[in-house]
Parts: sequence; structure tokens; C-alpha cells
Amino acid sequence: MSKHPKIKKTQVEQLLDKNKIVYKPIQIDFLNTSKEQIPQMLVRAGIDRQSLIYKTLASSGDKTGPIIAVLPITAHLDEKKLAAASGNKRTEMLPLKELQKTTGYVHGANNPVGIWHNHHGKFPIYFDKQALTDGKIYVSAGELGRSDLIDAQQVADLISASFADLTAD
Repeated sequence: MSKHPKIKKTQVEQLLDKNKIVYKPIQIDFLNTSKEQIPQMLVRAGIDRQSLIYKTLASSGDKTGPIIAVLPITAHLDEKKLAAASGNKRTEMLPLKELQKTTGYVHGANNPVGIWHNHHGKFPIYFDKQALTDGKIYVSAGELGRSDLIDAQQVADLISASFADLTAD
């Protein structure tokens, strides 16, 4: 379990603690930072590669309904690949106005553990296969400006997520 007394833990971090998954929290607001500023912020935070930062996207499948995809922040989601991995004929990104109502999180704060917990595992969750290669990745901690370094395989095991090729070539 991680002990971080200076920062109040998010619901996601409490869930990680409860399930004995080690994480390292950081505070960086990626949404309100210019692309030019991000490299300096990452260096200050001790992050060596921007590609280790992952985004959590909410899509909707024609058969399954909501689907969650976790992929590198530098990559683009291939909706056809997500559809194939999830058993749908097609998927499309959830409209921004439906995001919080569906996932429980605002844009930029979606987290696969929080979504899994809040929706009792009803939404299929997929990590891009690159997360297996990267091993430890940064995902949102469930609040804007907060992220956690997690072990992708441990978290995927906890939330019954699958790994698939999700990114556009």
C-alpha cells in the first residue's frame, strides 16, 4: 500500500489501497497545459517518456453499450479495432455532454478503476496492448490534475480488463 500523507487520496487511490495495488501519485494538469510545456513538467515530475501517460476514453458499442479504452495519450483510438476487440460491429466516442452521466467522471478525470467500481464491472474495459510492454503507466487518479503510476497488468487483473490493439496505425 502506498502512504502519501500530504495529499488527500482520491476514491481511486483508496480503491487501489484496499486492493493492495501499489501506485505513485503525481500532480500534473495535462488538460490545461500547452503541448510545449508538457516536456518540462514531465521532467520535473520524474517522468522520462510522455508515452507512459495513458488516457481513459469512453466509447459506446452498438451491442455492448459503454466501453472503456485506455491507451497512450500520444495515440489515437481506432474505433474499428475497439469494436472488433469488444464484439461490436461499430463503436463511437461518447458525446462530451454524456460523459460524466455515463462514467461518473468529467473529461480528463476518467479512470478505469473508478469506472469499474462505480458501475460494478458492467462496462467492458480494454487497455491498449502497449501497456503490457510499458508495464508501469500513468492514468488519471479520478480528479483533474492528478495521476497515478500503476502496474497495468495488476490493475487489468483487478478490473477484469483485456489487452488489445486499440491504436490507429
